Amino acid sequence: MGPIGIFGGTFDPIHFGHLRTAFEMLQALRFDEVRFMPCGSPPHRGSPVAGAELRLQMVQVATEGQHGFVVDDRELRREGPSYSVDTLIALRGEFPLRSLALIIGMDAFLGLPKWYQWREILQLAHVVVAHRPGWRAPDMGPLGELLADRGTHRIGDMHQAKSGHIYIHDVTQLEISSSEIRELVAAGRDPRFLMPDAVRDVIEQSGCYAAAESAGAD
Repeated sequence: MGPIGIFGGTFDPIHFGHLRTAFEMLQALRFDEVRFMPCGSPPHRGSPVAGAELRLQMVQVATEGQHGFVVDDRELRREGPSYSVDTLIALRGEFPLRSLALIIGMDAFLGLPKWYQWREILQLAHVVVAHRPGWRAPDMGPLGELLADRGTHRIGDMHQAKSGHIYIHDVTQLEISSSEIRELVAAGRDPRFLMPDAVRDVIEQSGCYAAAESAGAD
């Protein structure tokens, strides 16, 4: 069986940038599934604007019907900060023999040494970095050393081992951000074509961003 991709985020709201990245990873890296994990309480940024139930609903309608996309709400159900290492420990307990791959952006990867128990992550899973133009992989410092030691250019390495590799994968650059969508909606403008229509409908019907101030980044 192929690896399980783990794609976390506040998804406040989810948009085509998230979905396209996950889809390209699913196909190019031959994942069995990509598991979308809405973050409950992000440890490195402010609280999400939309509530947990709404963000979960948006992810569910956005991914519905796409083979290989799975929604996992465990971080929303867990109390306290949503640390990736805790999620990976839980998943490793459920899938002891499967390859797990944590999907993060290059910006998140550059901040990896600030994550809680970050060195344990590679004991539990591979790390797949979604690379976009303008970001450069580090060649010095703790991350440079980590890439030299754990980096791979072979997709097969992630299928043959359960954890431990870092793979950088180019993804299509879609200049869409959740914070800009929230600002757009708060200004009374229509976010159509930035996300699936079903997500737009949830935003419109709930009014979750209607007069909300932007919080966090993406």
